[in-house]
Amino acid sequence: MSLKTKKIPAKRTKTISEKTFSEFFAGIGLVREGLVRTGWRCVYANDISAKKQQAYEARFGVDEHFHLHDITDANAVVTRMPGQPFLATASFPCVDLSLAGNYRGLAGKESSTFFGFIDVVKSLGSRQPQVIMVENVTGLLTSRGGEDFADAVRALSKLGYWLDAFVLDASHFTPQSRPRVFIIAVLSHLKPVEKARAGWLWPPQTLSPLRSAAIMRAKRDIELETGWVEFELPNPPSLQIQLKDVIAVGDDQAWWSEHEVLRHYAMMSDLHRGQVDKIVASKADWTGTIFRRIREGQMRAEVRFDGIAGCLRTPKGGSAKQIVISIRSGRMKMRWMSPAEYAALQGVPDFPLVGSEIQQLWGFADAVCVPAIEWIDQQVLTPLYEQGLKSIKPERKKSFA
Repeated sequence: MSLKTKKIPAKRTKTISEKTFSEFFAGIGLVREGLVRTGWRCVYANDISAKKQQAYEARFGVDEHFHLHDITDANAVVTRMPGQPFLATASFPCVDLSLAGNYRGLAGKESSTFFGFIDVVKSLGSRQPQVIMVENVTGLLTSRGGEDFADAVRALSKLGYWLDAFVLDASHFTPQSRPRVFIIAVLSHLKPVEKARAGWLWPPQTLSPLRSAAIMRAKRDIELETGWVEFELPNPPSLQIQLKDVIAVGDDQAWWSEHEVLRHYAMMSDLHRGQVDKIVASKADWTGTIFRRIREGQMRAEVRFDGIAGCLRTPKGGSAKQIVISIRSGRMKMRWMSPAEYAALQGVPDFPLVGSEIQQLWGFADAVCVPAIEWIDQQVLTPLYEQGLKSIKPERKKSFA
């Protein structure tokens, strides 16, 4: 595939001093939590939720960094932003990329705020970040037949960024199924030259857990004004902790009544009920999770038997809340998963819990898995920062000492 001749934005000033970043759609701050552990310093955070700001500031303190403001007001955001952070992160709303948002995609009220972020970056002019990390659900890859993903990466490309994309699942780090697509965008001087192409070769020589056939097809089919790159990424690590290490099973938990347990037991399919019966009969200790789903017009209690929790979801209703099922010495118990367990499954067991329980569940479910962010930082973001420092002439670098 040939690259059409189009005007590329002017080369940005390679001004790098501190390891700084700005986070957009900051939520309760779990992207920041993952980055500050390796020396990144947040200089600006933006979100529109006052309740999430409350949790964010309970963890990081009240300072001038958090800007409670609508991101679509680009002028106000840019005016508030200090300097030229090296990195910007954007975990924009996913609701319109799923059934909950009727699959409206990037045209939906919530998910369309991605373009508010694009307007902010464009308005920064010479202060544009040299690296951008965008995060969202894997539905971004398929929304509107892949057109939303294409629109997103083309918007970044028009600003002068070269792009890579991959899918990373939180289940490599915590016992939670949470695959997310990450887009890494870099200005021209940071792209890995040997891995940069205007188009993308097909078929790929290898597929990995990070770059599926869907990712590689997108690289083949989506034409950018800049191009695609591919960062060298190892396979993610194997999970080192189990669900039973995260879930509390003591009698002091808010276990349901026997009536409620039996009601949910009756909601199970014959297959799931049979598997539960075998565990009960074995007298083995076992911990699992349940989601309630409508299947063929009936409410079903669907049990996970693979040792990991389902993806944490914002508690918009009973079907979105995750249920803990614990079997000990032949006795079956159930309850709602707690905010503390949500925090642990996102990799932050000591994160402060503020506000109502619903507020806490919402904040953690509408966030990222911290160890996954740490891994991306170690493999991509910090190496890019170090590469950026090396790209500056010694005399210029000295002026920032």
